[in-house]
Amino acid sequence: MQLGSFLEIVIFVSAILTMLLILLQQRGASLGAGFGSSGELYTTRRGLEKSLFITTIVFAVIFVLSIIGLLILPA
Repeated sequence: MQLGSFLEIVIFVSAILTMLLILLQQRGASLGAGFGSSGELYTTRRGLEKSLFITTIVFAVIFVLSIIGLLILPA
């Protein structure tokens, strides 16, 4: 398998997983939160919510780095 096709697979998988992880997060899930009136105070993330947040960041970074790697890779 060539590096280019491997990076394309990584881009596809990380994009799907990033979208799923974003949709799984609970914060700001109400309609009013989209307009700034969520009524919540700042709270720290704990447990599963923190793990989802960190995993989302990791997959987003993998997605961006694999796109940059595919752009730098000679054609």
